[in-house]
Amino acid sequence: MLLEIGQRIRFFREKKGWSQEELAFSCALHRTYIGAVERGERNISILSLQKIALAMGLQIRDFFSNPDEDNKIAKAIPYSRR
Repeated sequence: MLLEIGQRIRFFREKKGWSQEELAFSCALHRTYIGAVERGERNISILSLQKIALAMGLQIRDFFSNPDEDNKIAKAIPYSRR
């Protein structure tokens, strides 16, 4: 489950055009923590998941959605290179 959530975070981050560092800055988390979460190495808390979701303009439930729905959700995320 941790790897699946991490893969979805990476999917949405890349759709937004952000690096791990840009996401980390946007949600006030450390870059290495973001990388570990995306690789499924860290047990992410609900609070950290909420910070990531808010930074990307998503809802927490989007990280638990069916992968087939990811493209629909991703279309709503504006690509914004910082």
